Amino acid sequence: MNFTFQESSVLYGMLAESTTDVILKTDAKGFIVHATVAISELGLSAAVTRGESGAAIGTHLLDLVSPDARQSVSRALSGALAGEDTGWVEFPAVTHDDRRRWFEIRLRALLRHDGAPYGALGIMRNVDELRTLGERLFTATYTDPLTGLTNRAAFISMLQHMIEAKMDGCLGLFSIDFFRTINMQYGQGAGDTVLTVFADLLRDMLRSEDIISRIGSERFAVLLPRVTPAEAEAICRRVVTTLADLKQTVEASHFAMTASASVARIENSLDSTLERAEMALFVAKAKGRNRLEMEKPVRLAVG
Repeated sequence: MNFTFQESSVLYGMLAESTTDVILKTDAKGFIVHATVAISELGLSAAVTRGESGAAIGTHLLDLVSPDARQSVSRALSGALAGEDTGWVEFPAVTHDDRRRWFEIRLRALLRHDGAPYGALGIMRNVDELRTLGERLFTATYTDPLTGLTNRAAFISMLQHMIEAKMDGCLGLFSIDFFRTINMQYGQGAGDTVLTVFADLLRDMLRSEDIISRIGSERFAVLLPRVTPAEAEAICRRVVTTLADLKQTVEASHFAMTASASVARIENSLDSTLERAEMALFVAKAKGRNRLEMEKPVRLAVG
C-alpha cells in the first residue's frame, strides 16, 4: 500500500500518539530534533533548543544513556547513519528520578535524494518488565529455593566454563554427615535448618569470588578460582572444623553438625574433575566422616 506524504504524516501522528514506544528523530550528529510525548512518560527528557542558525543544540541521543552503555548506542547510531541495520540495542538510561531503567532502541538512517544521511529515525521502548521476568526465570531455573545458592545445573555450567577457559582453581565437595538420620529423628524442618545454617557458614567463610552451590539433598560444591590445592585444602578444612565446633539448637535439641569434604584440582575435563572429587569424598566418609580428603595423585604407568 502506498501513501502520499500527507497520509504518511497523519499516520505517523496517529501512531505516535497511541503508542507507549518513543519515536524520535536525530540530526546527522545525533542531536534529538524531535521526540514523541511518550519520552516524558518514561521518565526521560529530550527538550530541544536551537541556536540563532536554527541548528539543534539540545539533548544528544547519548545524553539519555548511562555512561557505561554509551559506546554500544554510539556504534548503533554510527551504523544506522552508514546504512546498516544494527537491530535492537539494549541499554540502561538516565532518568529524572536517577533510577536505572532499561530500554532498547532501533535506528534507521534518514536519507536525502542523493543518498546522503541527514539524520536517523528511532523507536525506543522500556524493557524493565522483560528484564525482571528474565531475572525471575533465571532465578527459578538456576537457584536452590531453600538456601538461595545456585543449584546443580548452574554449578555444572560454571565448572564447564572454568575448564573450557583453562582457569586455574579447585573444586571442593561437602556432604553433611548423617543427614538422613537428622531428618528422621528431628523432622524435615530440622533438616532444612541444618542446610540453611551450613549454606550461611559457607557464605561467611569463603571468598567473594568463590562460587557456592547446593548440588543435592545434603551436598554442596564450591568452585575456588585461582587457588592451589594446598590453599583449597586449608580453606575447606577450616569449614569442616568450624562446622564441628558449632552447636545448633534444632527442635529443642542440642547437637553437633559435621560434614565430610574433598578437594580436587579443576583440570582435564568436567567428568574427570567430578570423578576425582567424588572419590576423595567417598574416602572421607569411609574413614569416619567429619574430615577432608584430597584427591589421590594420578600415577603414571612406567613403560
